[in-house]
Amino acid sequence: MHRSLTILGSGYTAKFLLPLALHRYTHVFATSRDPERHLGHLSPDQRIRFDLAQPETWEAIPTTTDIVWCFPAIPIELVRQFADTASLHTRRLVVLGSTSAYDVDASAEYPPSWVDETATIDLRKPRVQGEELLRTSYGAIVLRVAGIYGPGRNPVEWIRTGRVTRSRKYVNLIHVEDLASSCLAALTHTDSGGVYNISDGHPRTWMDICQMVEQRWAIRSSDSQEAHATGKRVLNKRMCELLKLGGTGLRYGDLFEALELIQRNLLNEATPSP
Repeated sequence: MHRSLTILGSGYTAKFLLPLALHRYTHVFATSRDPERHLGHLSPDQRIRFDLAQPETWEAIPTTTDIVWCFPAIPIELVRQFADTASLHTRRLVVLGSTSAYDVDASAEYPPSWVDETATIDLRKPRVQGEELLRTSYGAIVLRVAGIYGPGRNPVEWIRTGRVTRSRKYVNLIHVEDLASSCLAALTHTDSGGVYNISDGHPRTWMDICQMVEQRWAIRSSDSQEAHATGKRVLNKRMCELLKLGGTGLRYGDLFEALELIQRNLLNEATPSP
């Protein structure tokens, strides 16, 4: 490992990863296509302007840092060119992918079968092609990440606004703090080219989640138009073993308890101090 870390694409996840990484790295840098606008909360020496589509920005990436790649690895030719230019094969590289990489038959049995890291992936998807290029040619550790939630990204609000609706479809979720811990554990304790599912290990249907939200917060939801969607059920055994190597464990294994905490914090923030 290097003594510094660069987070490529500093969005929601990076806000939680960066402060955690400062306990392990001497320096942590974050990139954005518009760092002055999006990274104002960081000191100027931590901000880096980087855009994969603009090769003139590539040289701004420090040459001796570990890297966490947080945005879709597309288009593949630019991914390849940047990986060569930045000598990514000489670094510890973690790439955040998605559990949507798995090629699951939507007409299969219900409930759907469990999916582990050996399941077939859909190489027709450009993002999956890019992730596999980085994994097989540059030694990247690929984290196939479930739906990310946490403070400021709240499934209760998704239901309130109609973004999600009641259905029998299974959904896999991961709290952003557990994702951040998994990134650091992967940088430290995994072999190059590894793959890990990042999920809380408790897939639920949107019907179950919507019913719970209605019971606890009286937030109604509508029925989905996707009556036959099945989703997938993702196993996280390897992730739990990885976190254990890092001296931690899954903090938010129970979605409903996590949502209670998020909602309670929102209420506290909205209540004026006496």
